[in-house]
Amino acid sequence: MPDALPPRNLPTRRIDMVLGTLLVGSAAGLLAIDGIAGSARHARADSPCASALETAKKIAPLATGEVAALTMATKPLQMPDLAFVDGTGQPKKLSDWKGRTVLLNLWATWCVPCRKEMPALDNLQGKLGSDKFAVVAVNIDTRDPEKPRKFLKDSNLTQLGFFGDAQARVFQDLKSNGLALGMPTSVLVDGQGCEIANIAGPAEWDSPDAIKLITAATTP
Repeated sequence: MPDALPPRNLPTRRIDMVLGTLLVGSAAGLLAIDGIAGSARHARADSPCASALETAKKIAPLATGEVAALTMATKPLQMPDLAFVDGTGQPKKLSDWKGRTVLLNLWATWCVPCRKEMPALDNLQGKLGSDKFAVVAVNIDTRDPEKPRKFLKDSNLTQLGFFGDAQARVFQDLKSNGLALGMPTSVLVDGQGCEIANIAGPAEWDSPDAIKLITAATTP
């Protein structure tokens, strides 16, 4: 009778096969995760708001002094196409300023910090207003539509155009996007309608700090 064959090391072989399968599966999983992450990075790069985030990064070091309270955008946010009216009652939308960087400001005559901030906004528009930049200050008084107009006239604020929303929907639209918690509220928006930065509360918008930051935001 021939000698019996030595027993096969079946358990060891099975373990090797299982380990091999696990390693292959892990590698495939890592490749899939890397592919998803790469797709996400690519999607962010292709986002219409990618350039706004780059601008936010560029001007972040300039958010000092009188504009230190500015919060830079860290996620792409396409602004809602806010609707309001101009001084003649004609409908306007934020998209009417497409191609220009806009400092969107919400104010009301009952808001003391708003009233104090308005001359600085008026001066900023006078200094930097152009085909590249505009201050769009939207009044949200809901009772007497003539009161904000009278305030601008009496304060000799001639550089700012009058824009208003007597229903204050613009405030609610910004609030739903986490951009308006109180008054005044300002949002720096790029030419594609994407958020660059925002600030809750007033700022000295005609200060050297603000001029330097806005100039950087509007310079390629």
